[in-house]
Amino acid sequence: MTSSSDRSLAVDVPAPKSYEIRTYGCQMNVHDSERLSGLLEDAGYVRAPEGSDGDADVVVFNTCAVRENADNRLYGNLGRLAPKKVSRPGMQIAVGGCLAQKDRDTIVKKAPWVDVVFGTHNIGKLPVLLERARVQEEAQVEIAESLEAFPSTLPTRRESAYAAWVSISVGCNNTCTFCIVPALRGKEKDRRTGDILAEIEALVGEGVSEITLLGQNVNAYGSDIGDREAFGKLLRACGTIEGLDRVRFTSPHPRDFTDDVIAAMAETPNVMPQLHMPLQSGSDTVLKAMRRSYRQERYLGIIEKVRAAIPHAAITTDIIVGFPGETEEDFEETLHVVREARFAQAFTFQYSKRPGTPAATMEDQIPKAVVQARYERLVALQEEISWEENKKQVGRTLELMVAEGEGRKDGATHRLSGRAQDNRLVHFTKPEQEVRPGDVVTVEVTYAAPHHLLAEGAVLDVRRTRAGDAWEKRTAEKTAESAGVMLGLPRIGVPAPLPVATGSGCGCD
Repeated sequence: MTSSSDRSLAVDVPAPKSYEIRTYGCQMNVHDSERLSGLLEDAGYVRAPEGSDGDADVVVFNTCAVRENADNRLYGNLGRLAPKKVSRPGMQIAVGGCLAQKDRDTIVKKAPWVDVVFGTHNIGKLPVLLERARVQEEAQVEIAESLEAFPSTLPTRRESAYAAWVSISVGCNNTCTFCIVPALRGKEKDRRTGDILAEIEALVGEGVSEITLLGQNVNAYGSDIGDREAFGKLLRACGTIEGLDRVRFTSPHPRDFTDDVIAAMAETPNVMPQLHMPLQSGSDTVLKAMRRSYRQERYLGIIEKVRAAIPHAAITTDIIVGFPGETEEDFEETLHVVREARFAQAFTFQYSKRPGTPAATMEDQIPKAVVQARYERLVALQEEISWEENKKQVGRTLELMVAEGEGRKDGATHRLSGRAQDNRLVHFTKPEQEVRPGDVVTVEVTYAAPHHLLAEGAVLDVRRTRAGDAWEKRTAEKTAESAGVMLGLPRIGVPAPLPVATGSGCGCD
């Protein structure tokens, strides 16, 4: 029972402001959004419930400029939020990322209801810019021309309790004619090896058991200090971290893929037998026009060396169809490389003009109908190869890290899903004992489809892990927060993690 004196001491505590982040594009943007979430939560905001669809107090668009119609998509989404902003005094809208870096003042001119525009180099300023816009009651546009602080120094709200991105570099020194990323992310800047390893060790201490080293051109790491073997050394150093079970990286560039990296992959037990190696085209003529500094022979030579050193490696790629000037003979060369390389998966893209890139103004732009027909032929060939390669997995015993949210039909089929060491997706029969995301199971593959495997028999082994413990702890905390602590204080709820982007994202590696 509450006394009159208790009631007299009661005060109204304003509910914290909510935020929603909408992320477009590559893994770098996904990771940047983790930073933005961390910054906002450090500033006292709480994430809006999943599916809030613009009902948050602050809506942040983390944009991508790779696609031709990226700006139309952004302005369409901004337009749909304009009536909500009118009906909700105090609501704020922020636009960041690559498109913000590129368009700058244009965004506020086309969508004057936007409160903040920030670029790829100053994501750490978002909370300050939001507050400044609120106080001054006018839009704040702040675009830094160079990196102010390495993003990994910023607070982070990790989307997964058991797997994490770790950025080792930002920017890119390449000049591919189809890609605008270097102009928006800037020249490559490498992070100190000691800082990278310290972050990984801290993550492992929190329960993370899988990390993905992230960079726009990840295996060019070391260019700042002139050490061409720095990336291989970093992989080997990751192998010495106790409790780190799986190491992946994305995305490398064939130009910088050296033999010491292949040796480090083969000789470091926790570096996974998986490689995402962007091809873009199999034609030497097109590769030259793209300013890709390798040719078909060099590319296939890397694949051959990787397969010799790591026989069970799953190799994936990016391919662009219909680059300006691509002939039927050029396209046939791409099909030839696909047949020779036998990729586990290929992320295929129809060429679209990226405004501000040299390729956008090239002559001999390929008609849409031709691009579509070639794209369909490429997809059909790769589907056939993916299925054949997956069929080779039938009968194999695989160790899976149980995943969260990977199997859309898991509830209906009474299955769980996990990733094999080579990153293949496997749906498996749910065992009687409890299995948590981050735990490890051993299964036998019984069926193969082009994009996944099935293990329909009983699970052979279940290994509970610290990563599973971390997932369980986070889930319990979320449940407690959602239920609320009855102390007269506002409730702070943290929704379920969003799914992590797959593939290389923009295809501009």
